[in-house]
Amino acid sequence: MAGRAIKQLIPLADRVLVKKVKIPEKTIGGILIPESAQKSPLNEAEVCAVGPGLRSKEGQIFPLSVKVGDVVALSEYGGQTIKINNEEFTLVHEGDILGIIKKD
Repeated sequence: MAGRAIKQLIPLADRVLVKKVKIPEKTIGGILIPESAQKSPLNEAEVCAVGPGLRSKEGQIFPLSVKVGDVVALSEYGGQTIKINNEEFTLVHEGDILGIIKKD
C-alpha cells in the first residue's frame, strides 16, 4: 500500500516523505508494554520518497543526503503530517532530519 501512496505524492525541492516507525506495543513473548515505556529516545522514520534537492540562484541543483529506504532520526516537532489512502506520512524538509540511523 505504501508504494502506491508514494506514487501519488512526489516531494518538491528539499522535502522528504517519511513514514514514522511504530514502536511495538507488545514484546515477542506477548507482554504488553506500557505507553510510558513505548516512547522512543529517537523519533525514527523510514524515507519513502525524496525531492530533487535545492536549487541555487545559478540554477544548479544540490541533491539531498538521504535516499529511499534510509531510516532517519527526525526533530520532534518538524514536518507536516498527511494521510494518503488511510496511511499516515510526514513531509519534512531535509534540515529537519537530524541524521541517518545505521542498523547492523
